[in-house]
Amino acid sequence: MNELIVMIILLFIGIGLFFNLLGVIGLFRFPDVYTRLHAETKMTTFGAIFLTFSVILYGLAMLWETGGSEYISLSIHTFIALLALAFTNATGAHAIARAAHRSGEKPIGVVDRLEEADI
Repeated sequence: MNELIVMIILLFIGIGLFFNLLGVIGLFRFPDVYTRLHAETKMTTFGAIFLTFSVILYGLAMLWETGGSEYISLSIHTFIALLALAFTNATGAHAIARAAHRSGEKPIGVVDRLEEADI
């Protein structure tokens, strides 16, 4: 495999792991469910995006090098998983935040506009 492609794959893995590490730190450090949810959403979105990009790039590089059809399947399945994660992550985070607000969980240190609107 080309050294440039290996370096790009390792860079994507490093960026993905960095975002995941920041998200884990945010889960431990942030004070309420809303800020923790923000950290978790960024962690799964950006961390997973870069990690799946590295898998897709690896699959395409191995396809180019070996010509094996299993690498097409690897890249396609990884891309489908990435699309599913991108669409469901924001929806799930919104549902969790709305459920937390309806159960009476107050945000710390901010003005609660939803409470004023009685939604």
